[in-house]
Amino acid sequence: MNEFNHTESGAEQTRLKKQLGLWNVYCISTGAMFSSGFFLLPGLATAQAGASTILSYFIAGLMMIPAMFCMAELSTALPRAGGTYYYLDRSMGPAMGTIGGIGVWLSLVLKSGFALLGMGAYLAITPGVSSWMPAGADEQLWMIKALAVALTILFAAVNIMGAKETSRLQGMLVVAMLAVLALFVIQGLWYMFFRMPGEVVQEAFTPFFHDVHGLHGTFTTIGLVFVSYAGLTKVASVSEEVKQPERNLPLGMFLSLLTATTIYVLGVLIMVAVVDREALRVDYTPVATAAEAFFGWLPRPVGLLLIIVSALAAFASTANAGILSSSRYPMAMARDRLIHPGLSRLGRFHTPTAAILVTSGAMIFFILFFSAEGIAKLASSFNLLVFAMIGLAVLVMRESRIESYDPGFRCPGYPWTPFLAIVISVLLIMQMGWMAGLFPLGVVVAGACWYAWYGRTRAKRAGAIYHIFARLGQRRFEGLDEEFRQIIKEKGLRQDDPFEDLITQSAVIDAKEGMSFEALVNDVAEILRNRLPLSKEEICEQFLSSSREGRTPVAHGLALPHFRVPGLAEPELVMVRSRSGIWIERKDDPTFVPKYEEESRSRILAFFFFVSAEENVGLHLRILSQIAGRTEQPDFHALWMEAEDEMALKETLLRDERYISLRLALDKSSAPLIGKTLSELTMPADTLIMRVRRENQSFVPHGRTRLQEGDLITIIGEPEGIASLYRLYKP
Repeated sequence: MNEFNHTESGAEQTRLKKQLGLWNVYCISTGAMFSSGFFLLPGLATAQAGASTILSYFIAGLMMIPAMFCMAELSTALPRAGGTYYYLDRSMGPAMGTIGGIGVWLSLVLKSGFALLGMGAYLAITPGVSSWMPAGADEQLWMIKALAVALTILFAAVNIMGAKETSRLQGMLVVAMLAVLALFVIQGLWYMFFRMPGEVVQEAFTPFFHDVHGLHGTFTTIGLVFVSYAGLTKVASVSEEVKQPERNLPLGMFLSLLTATTIYVLGVLIMVAVVDREALRVDYTPVATAAEAFFGWLPRPVGLLLIIVSALAAFASTANAGILSSSRYPMAMARDRLIHPGLSRLGRFHTPTAAILVTSGAMIFFILFFSAEGIAKLASSFNLLVFAMIGLAVLVMRESRIESYDPGFRCPGYPWTPFLAIVISVLLIMQMGWMAGLFPLGVVVAGACWYAWYGRTRAKRAGAIYHIFARLGQRRFEGLDEEFRQIIKEKGLRQDDPFEDLITQSAVIDAKEGMSFEALVNDVAEILRNRLPLSKEEICEQFLSSSREGRTPVAHGLALPHFRVPGLAEPELVMVRSRSGIWIERKDDPTFVPKYEEESRSRILAFFFFVSAEENVGLHLRILSQIAGRTEQPDFHALWMEAEDEMALKETLLRDERYISLRLALDKSSAPLIGKTLSELTMPADTLIMRVRRENQSFVPHGRTRLQEGDLITIIGEPEGIASLYRLYKP
């Protein structure tokens, strides 16, 4: 089997488009971390912790950091729909994946339902709306629930239209929310420190801890408000749709957590200071109540409307992001045959329509039949268990030592950071009471029963934990490594990977007709003997043994012989073209039994002999994947065989959505570039001329470099800019 041409069964028909950038990641995460946590929970939290609720929010934000680091590592290594489910399944097996998938899906559904109930509570106090709300508390509650159901249906429709449309709406909601919250914090701090008497402020924070629950109430409240930071879970679930996930996911998570923690702490500080203590403990709209104290300079009821608009935007963004992310869990589980496969299919708009409908239906059920506080506690308790399992997943993946596990962000302080994430989560669950602890236990039992009844006979795989057992003499699941290699291929190169330099500086051989594979390897070793800390004989043996043992990927007339050397400073590549073809023994599929002798061999037209450092397995696999991915493009074979010289051969590998190589010639469309300096060129945004090849020299240009006829220039950049250069300069 070609290790870089593996396709997950049925996955190609259900693969989601990568269309979310850093801003989208930030908006999904930030929008999911506000709403109830800021506009509704502070009142409930102060009933348990008093003024020390400020400390509870701050500690909860700090305690989120280890889990965030673990989530960032897993999401950059394995950007797949379903996020947490996928990590638990691939690390500890489908049984744990089933439990985690069902549990995280439920917790996200609960949190989104909680947000919509909060949205209804703020609508109930909106001028013009409050007048037609029923007078009775029970009737008013059912009116709020009916409104929440209608909003669920609306957001489900938006999500079915597409992730890009959903994220665009999310961006508008988050901008509106943050603008008003910034005004709330600035105005509130000014009022608190410059308008309120000092003794009044001091009295608001005395006693600091709850007068009955004391310090215990503070720690119990940490578990309650921890649900406010669960937006990071939502980001991981849409990681498959994120462009440049190795950069955008960790950075988006960090910026979002920083924003949320800052606003939570300062906002709750203001609420505690300006709202009467007893009134705050029973207030379901504490932000609006606090704003009334210092927004008096605005015409009535503009101040109240601003807060209501911000609250509605926050609740809407949480619900919107909740449907977007939670619907990816049943989709991912359906891909793996742990639930009905129909939930993995994409609809007309290339979104998981069935999964979105099921998720929205579950939200409506919880909205109608559960209380707001009950929903918050259930969602928070299972999120804590999830973060503990995420820490365990990082430990398992690292200790499995699977070479293709290649995170773009590595959890700092390993192994103590993931261990700390586990300990923090367990301690907080213990502080939340027996009811909150029973819910995760119930989900675990339900998930285990479902797997035993439905998934066990359908999921034919095992987790990375078996790779740890293999070090102790037990079996492991080889298919996991193949699946992770496919993910590496889809992620592509990292920004600092030296792929362009490697291709530009590689040696090229045009093989003679009738040359044997052994003779070719001998010629390649002669070239590499001065570049590697190995003798010519050792280089030959490495490449030949790789072929004999079936470790050389071979497919469609292409071969990628490769090995790694300890301490190698720079990777090396030798490219070989054989117009007549060179025959090598077919070892890529041990189960293949040839009917004829010629079927036991492969005729190879293109060889890529690659050597890199033993210490950097990830780089080795990424470059192999990039080469393999390029050679699978429909135009590669024709361009490879028709290339007139060494530079043209190299150019066939550099044709990519982020690369372009141009040969400057008077009879080509690139002629207008000849004679100009780089500073005189008008280049598309986010593109850069990285290297110029002139005769036999290659160099990095500067602004005063003047381009000449015959130069081969290599340009890197964002796909949009590269595409525009193709249109301008390619015939």
